[in-house]
Amino acid sequence: MMSEHKALAMAQTALFAWGQAATPPRLINIRENIVFEAHLKDGRHVALRLHRPGYQGRAGIEAELHWCEALSAQGLAVPRPVRAVNGRLTGGAGNRVASCVEWLNGVPIGAGDQPLGPDAAQVCTQAEALGALIAQLHNASDAAPPTDFTRHAWDREGLLGDNPQWGRFWEHPELTLSQAALLRTARQFAQKQISAAQDFGPIHADILRENVLATPQGPALIDFDDCGPGYRLYDLATALVQGWRDPLWATQVEGLMAGYRAQRALPDDQARLLPVFVALRAFASCGWIVTRATGDDPRQIAYIERACDIAQHMLDGTPPWQHEP
Repeated sequence: MMSEHKALAMAQTALFAWGQAATPPRLINIRENIVFEAHLKDGRHVALRLHRPGYQGRAGIEAELHWCEALSAQGLAVPRPVRAVNGRLTGGAGNRVASCVEWLNGVPIGAGDQPLGPDAAQVCTQAEALGALIAQLHNASDAAPPTDFTRHAWDREGLLGDNPQWGRFWEHPELTLSQAALLRTARQFAQKQISAAQDFGPIHADILRENVLATPQGPALIDFDDCGPGYRLYDLATALVQGWRDPLWATQVEGLMAGYRAQRALPDDQARLLPVFVALRAFASCGWIVTRATGDDPRQIAYIERACDIAQHMLDGTPPWQHEP
């Protein structure tokens, strides 16, 4: 992992493209992307991202930013890109592409897989607002489809092919023999089920709680790093997967679906596929964690257990949110 000192030096170099910062940028996190909060000399308050090498090229990053620019212009609560002094959407420092977006004031609606709270009415209201925002995202994307959307696709191959975007989850090194067999069976089952999904287009693809900000104006979506063409049900599934084993998971599902359907059609035959897509997200996370954490990180086993539990429900035809721990 890059040191904070080196990351700060890279950030200060990158910010020359935006006219420099008025004060030293503040480190937010060093993960796959390195993110800083900065105040530019012209007064703008921005988030600077130093993008991870080897995931999205400059063309893919600029495609994301063009899409967010268009969404913001339609009134969507997403980060508006800030163009560099030369008018470009991106700059660079070292081996990383850099970009800036307007800072959104808000706090994440939740942390990781922690329960959202004991108040069912509050959880349902929050889920309804998020469902409505996801529907608005999909509606806006259909109204003005992005062009040159050169991004990784969350399609059948990207989720269930021989080399999924986030890794061969059925080969996680910590799987038992029975768990590996279950995930192989579930993968084959899901490959057949996914063909029934009809709504495909630009999606965020990572609507986890840490990427949803509660603001005075309502929920806002951040971190479009994984966006691309994909099944719209995958956005709904990603917004729900962290509710696994939460006593109010069914309430979250009810609220999210109600909010979404208030803004966008979702036929019953498509809604019935939601458990399949929740499984797909659990599978993707199971593959993702292999190379993102050490072997003794508790998330390795937790993500396996979640993937296997949700896979079994999918095979049994029972929604996983009706499961009693």
